Amino acid sequence: MSLKILLLSHKFHPDIGGIEVNSEIYASAFAGAGHEVRILTWSSTVTAEDAKFPFRVVRNPSTSQLFQQHEWADIVFENNPCVRLAWPAVFFGRPSVIALNTAIEWDSSASWLKRNWLKRADSVISVSEAVRKQNWPASSVIGNPYRAKDFMMIPDVERTNNFVFLGRLVSQKGVAMAIQSFHQVLTRLDEAKQGADKPSLTIIGDGPERENLEALVASLGIKAYVHFIGFLEGRALARELNRYRYQLVPSLYGEAFGNVVLEGMACGCLPIVSNSDGLPDAVGKAGLVFQRGSVESLASTILGILHDPAMELELRRAAPAHLSAHQPEVVAARYLRILEAAAGYKRVSALNEVATSALPVSQ
Repeated sequence: MSLKILLLSHKFHPDIGGIEVNSEIYASAFAGAGHEVRILTWSSTVTAEDAKFPFRVVRNPSTSQLFQQHEWADIVFENNPCVRLAWPAVFFGRPSVIALNTAIEWDSSASWLKRNWLKRADSVISVSEAVRKQNWPASSVIGNPYRAKDFMMIPDVERTNNFVFLGRLVSQKGVAMAIQSFHQVLTRLDEAKQGADKPSLTIIGDGPERENLEALVASLGIKAYVHFIGFLEGRALARELNRYRYQLVPSLYGEAFGNVVLEGMACGCLPIVSNSDGLPDAVGKAGLVFQRGSVESLASTILGILHDPAMELELRRAAPAHLSAHQPEVVAARYLRILEAAAGYKRVSALNEVATSALPVSQ
């Protein structure tokens, strides 16, 4: 006998984002383990992929549809709290599991509702230790998966470039600070008479800050070393990431985990991340962490790795084990183990066998 799992995802495919990707990974894995899965989402665009999913997608549901789906379910899983999709649950009393993918603003006018909504859940999962400490200390910690089928090392791509940033060009991502740090690196290499073969920085992504960032590069006189190539996705993005040795993730705040770290690492980049929220969890022992918001700290970290090949080798050797713990089937298995326990489901599925042999839920 299988479970009827109702997965709530505020946004879903074709919308792009970490939660959207993870919702698809979990739903596919739960269905693959023999359970019946439906996704409720406000993303209204029906795509050709909808018919190919091994689960049903109910988009932009009406009130009556919300009640129908909650009545159908054996258990409700919110991949991030989404009360507007979940409120009919109070009438049916189904078991509930909630995953915290983002920080919660406890000082908002609706904070009392958020606290009580989490209290009614049978289990709460946080995507990083930072999220657990900041939002729900009693929660289990399960780091995010990454799209292992899309992001991997590609042997025929030559790794000739040095540093890459991948993300939206918005202020919170810290790109301006990274550019200033990179300028400092180039200056120090010149002063040490090591500037004959200077490193380069490529910025992948787009956003409202792009014009300002390009102006900053020009004002610092480093246009020859910093390149903007715009938005990439899918196979083209994976191939591009394979060209770089190091990935900069200089976020200033708001990184509950940081899937982009795993994606870059899977493509062979050694991540250099700020100590912003969940980024240290995402990098584990396979990368470097610097003080967020500090131009000096990032510049020193970059220079350090450029001059220490032994440390680089040690970090790269740690990457396969770190990535193995974030394989989609491993992470989905840990989630499914919690969902099945909350629903009183006894059968040990193939996915649960993966979970049992993997790392513990809280780490």
